[in-house]
Amino acid sequence: MKNLIPKSFGKKKLVIVISSAALAVATLGLLFYFGTKQTVALTLDGEKKVVRTHAATIDDIFKELEINVKAQDYLYPSGNNKVKENMEVVWDPSHEVGILEDGKKKKVFSRADTVEELLKEQKLKVTGNDKVNPSLDTKLRSEMVVAIEKAFPLKLAVGGVEKQVWSTSTTVADFLKKQDVKLNTLDRVEPGLGEKVETDNLVNVIRVEKVTDVVEEPVDFGVITKKDASLIKGRETVLNEGKTGLISRQYEIIKENGKEIKRSLISENLIKKQTDKVVAVGTKSFVAQVSRGEQGGREFYVSSTAYTASCNGCSGTTATGINLKKNPGAKVIAVDPRVIPLGSKVYVEGYGYAIAGDTGGAIKGNKIDVFIPSKSDAYRWGVKRVKIRVLN
Repeated sequence: MKNLIPKSFGKKKLVIVISSAALAVATLGLLFYFGTKQTVALTLDGEKKVVRTHAATIDDIFKELEINVKAQDYLYPSGNNKVKENMEVVWDPSHEVGILEDGKKKKVFSRADTVEELLKEQKLKVTGNDKVNPSLDTKLRSEMVVAIEKAFPLKLAVGGVEKQVWSTSTTVADFLKKQDVKLNTLDRVEPGLGEKVETDNLVNVIRVEKVTDVVEEPVDFGVITKKDASLIKGRETVLNEGKTGLISRQYEIIKENGKEIKRSLISENLIKKQTDKVVAVGTKSFVAQVSRGEQGGREFYVSSTAYTASCNGCSGTTATGINLKKNPGAKVIAVDPRVIPLGSKVYVEGYGYAIAGDTGGAIKGNKIDVFIPSKSDAYRWGVKRVKIRVLN
């Protein structure tokens, strides 16, 4: 038993010694490994990072970091430079993005940070009316597709007011939505909402409204004529003055852009009934001629002229109510009632028997005006001095 114990203890001690030596060698190796690494400050796509590396070149550092550096990327210093202690390396990666413009797509590499910077880099000009998707302030990333829709000019008329606008819309409905034009139930749009919007089109929004209007309107009275045998033919007497009625009417009115285009009667209500006018019309025949057999009376000379029923300023009806137009064969003279009383029977040289049945503004004193139905005959009468005899 005494011989076995020392032997077992010696072997264990040897193993421990050997293990300790190996550990020491490994530790020294690790210390040497880590102690020989270079410290490099990296700026990777804007982010700062410090690494310790045994890499011989900058390209080797990116291989260790499993970063693929493309030819379009910005790398400073270049990848073939040897790694030095406390070296600063900047890597700004480029993005492969698609640009879709006017239906045409192309791929580009860019180191721009935002969509706006990309467009400036590619010398693509856009205005505030153009549509860019995604928005200009969107951060650029690889495999992004930037779509550009160029705005085109057209005219927009709303309620009759026209203005010039720009649009990227494809349909009339989309265009009106982007122009913040709200349609009422009855409004009409030309062209239709589903139609395509094109350059220099006129999109016309016609504001349509339906309103009701109540108005009071007069109702004309009728004229009733009654024959009266006691009145000379051609004379009229009003027996009952007519009165205008009043009616209330309700209309439905259609307006387009504020202008009435249609009016339809909905209902009506009689407020005051009209009263017809009643007129008595004479039917008694009148003969202006007097008997040739009558003699006597006073005789004297007068200045005479002639007139017709349609002369300037003439009404066609004499001062005593004789309708000359209806009685063209009547023998009537116009007189100054102070010289020859109205209604007198008068014999006129060259004219015959007549009745003093009319007056005139120019007939003063010893002057008469004889009625002749024909204008040419009246002209031929002219002005002449004649002898007359007033019979009664």
